[in-house]
Amino acid sequence: MLKLLYKSIHHGTFCCAIRAHQNSYTVETLPSLLLLSSVRFRYISSTSTSNQHSFTVSYLINTCGFSREAALSASKRVNFETPDKADLVISFFKNHGFSQTQISSIIRRYPPLLLSNPQMTLLPKFEFFRSNGFTSSDIATVLTRIPHILKRNLENHIIPSFVFLKSLLGTNENSIIALTRFWSIPVVKLDTCVIPNVNLLRELGVPESIICGFIKKWTRAITTDTVRFKGIVEGVKEMGFNPLRLSFVQAVLAYSGMNKSTWERKVNAYKRWGLSEEEILVAFGKSPQCITVSEDKIMRVMDFLVNGMGVEASLIVKCPTLISLSLEKRLVPRASVIQVLQSKGLVKKNIYLPRVFVYVEEFFLQKFVMCYKEEASDLLKLYKEKLNL
Repeated sequence: MLKLLYKSIHHGTFCCAIRAHQNSYTVETLPSLLLLSSVRFRYISSTSTSNQHSFTVSYLINTCGFSREAALSASKRVNFETPDKADLVISFFKNHGFSQTQISSIIRRYPPLLLSNPQMTLLPKFEFFRSNGFTSSDIATVLTRIPHILKRNLENHIIPSFVFLKSLLGTNENSIIALTRFWSIPVVKLDTCVIPNVNLLRELGVPESIICGFIKKWTRAITTDTVRFKGIVEGVKEMGFNPLRLSFVQAVLAYSGMNKSTWERKVNAYKRWGLSEEEILVAFGKSPQCITVSEDKIMRVMDFLVNGMGVEASLIVKCPTLISLSLEKRLVPRASVIQVLQSKGLVKKNIYLPRVFVYVEEFFLQKFVMCYKEEASDLLKLYKEKLNL
C-alpha cells in the first residue's frame, strides 16, 4: 500500500520523508507524511497561480494601459500564462481602426474577451455590422459603450435584434442611429422584454410614429423590465397623459429613469418653493423634462427666477420648460440684458420672461440687443461676458 502511495505522489517533501524513514515507517507515521505532502502541493499550486496572475496583471498594464488597481481587478475575471491569444485580440481591434483608449475601455469592461478567437467569434459580427451600413466609427462607438454584445450569438440574438429594429424604424440608417445611442436592444432578450413593451404601447393606442421615435431617441427605456414598464405606463395614464400625444412617452421616459424615492425627492424640491403636488403634476404634464433634471438644477433655477428675477414660483407651472434650460448659457445672460433694458425704461417691467428665455438666440439678439442702436454694443458685450462665465 505504501509503495503504491509513494508512486502516486509528486516527488518532493513527502518523497524525501519516505526515504528517510523507509526502515521505520508504520501506520502511525502515515498521517504526518500526508500532511507534509499536502503542504508541498499547496505551495506548488499557490506558486503556479501567483505566477499566472502576475503575468496577466503585467500584460494588462503594459499592453492594455491599465492601472495596477484595474489590472488586479480584471485578473480576477481572466488569467493566462502566454500573450498569444490576447495579442491576436488586441491586433484585431487595432486593424479595425480602434484606438488604444477604446481597446482599453473594451477590455476593462469585458476582460474575458482577451481569450476569444477573433476569426471565429469577432470577425463574423464585424462583417455583419459593415454589411448593414455601420461605419468603422459606428462599430467602435457601439462596442466601446457595451462590449458585451460581442459575447452574444450572431444568428440567434444580434441578427434578430437588428431585423426587429429595422421592421420598426424602416431603414438601416435609423436602426444604426438607435443602436449607436444605446446598444441595449441586442443585449436583452427581445421576446421577454422589448416586444412586450412595444405591444403594450400599441394596445394603448400610441401611434406607431411616436413609438418609433421613442425607440430611436430613447432606446434604453424600451428595454425596461416588463413588469416595471407596465407599472410606469399605467401610472402615467392615471396622471391624465394622452397616449396619442408625444408627452405620453416623454412621461414614460421620465418615470423610467428614476425610482420612487428619486421622484419624491424632486417633487419635494418644488414643494419647497410653495408649489402644491397638483401644480407639480400639471407642470410635469406640460413638460416631463422638468422632473428629469437634478434636484440641484431645480433648486438653482427656482432660486434664480424667484429671488433673482422676482417672479412667482407658479410661473414654472405655466412654463415648466424653463427648468430644463441652461442657467449659465441661457437664463442668466438673457436676464442680464433684460435688466439693463428695464433700468433704462426700454422694456416693460412686467415683460413675460418665459417668452424671452425660449426664443432662439438669433431672434433674441435681434429683438433685445441689435434693435437698440445706441446700447447694442454694450448689450452685446454684456451678453457675451455672461456666456463666457
